[in-house]
Amino acid sequence: MKNVYLDNAATTPMDDRVIEAMLPYMRAHYGNPSSLHSHGREVRTAIEKARKKVAELIQASPSEIFFTSGGTEADNTALVSGMESHEISHAITSPLEHHAVLHTLEVLAQKRGITLSLLQINEKGEIDLDHLESLLKSHPKSLVSLMHGNNEIGNLNDLSRIGELSRAYGAFFHSDTVQTMGHYSHDVSTLPVDALVAGAHKFHGPKGVGFLYVRKDKKIHPFIHGGAQERNMRGGTENVIGIIGLAKALEISLEDLDHHRAHIEKIKAYFIDRLREEIPGVAFNGNSADLGRSLYTVLNVSLPPSEANRGMLLFHLDLEGISASGGSACSSGATVGSHVLRALNHPAERDAVRFSFSRFTTMEEVDYTLEKLKGLYSA
Repeated sequence: MKNVYLDNAATTPMDDRVIEAMLPYMRAHYGNPSSLHSHGREVRTAIEKARKKVAELIQASPSEIFFTSGGTEADNTALVSGMESHEISHAITSPLEHHAVLHTLEVLAQKRGITLSLLQINEKGEIDLDHLESLLKSHPKSLVSLMHGNNEIGNLNDLSRIGELSRAYGAFFHSDTVQTMGHYSHDVSTLPVDALVAGAHKFHGPKGVGFLYVRKDKKIHPFIHGGAQERNMRGGTENVIGIIGLAKALEISLEDLDHHRAHIEKIKAYFIDRLREEIPGVAFNGNSADLGRSLYTVLNVSLPPSEANRGMLLFHLDLEGISASGGSACSSGATVGSHVLRALNHPAERDAVRFSFSRFTTMEEVDYTLEKLKGLYSA
């Protein structure tokens, strides 16, 4: 078996139903949504229907949803515009955040003089909520940015608890929910979060489109200027095809969420058990092997030292037709090390590989991968 795709945390294959929903907006409905004539109006109507659908799926108001080019732009908008709009000078995050958050806040610290505090973590990558409260006591009205599910080690954070602490101290709470949108239910009518983000390609939608949710009483200034699109919040002609695809992909992902989750959890649990049986000394990074405390889509495996495979494991897997990742979703295959694994002091002599699953992953693909891994570590 070749062509085994186990890098779904990087991107997912598009659902055929999403492609079908997008096709009319490639062929027939080509008007500019800002145009006042009928061609433009019909496309504008489609965008607003998509916005209404996304809002309905996360229990938001359509006026709180802004379409973007993806999760990275949405994160940048929430962080940069959030701090400027609310005159915030102190930000709190963790060393395990996606670079869309970490690098953005580091630039704000270097160029705009904000103070940046990193939360303490333990050996499993769990954030210290007591440290968060201590920082909030010292710096009320901060910006707090903590992801829902870690893209590399799969750790889940308690958004409700973090949100409660943030509200208690008047903080603006942003969460990168790129890895959990479409895989978990999000009800922003009860969840104490001020901004969250999504990228459609993480839940079987198209690349190059995402959305930002901003709570209506926490309005922010635009990040991209040059036009009145997105209710004056994002200049530039809308990615109509992508927006249609995003809304359809999110609808499909959530309408049968329990079934999708059960299928993927079964695959992940089986993979964990077989790895423990077949490869002596195998371990797992973060909480990724704990089904109750990690993304059910992500498993980060720490493999025993091997001179034959050291630094070459992803290459060997690729030769066998298996796609996986050794780093974050947006730097798969890069030679730079993972900042997340460095923060966890992962031993340099052990290779780490992230396998990530989707509703299209099959047990046959997992068995094939296990067979090849066993062969690589049996010598």
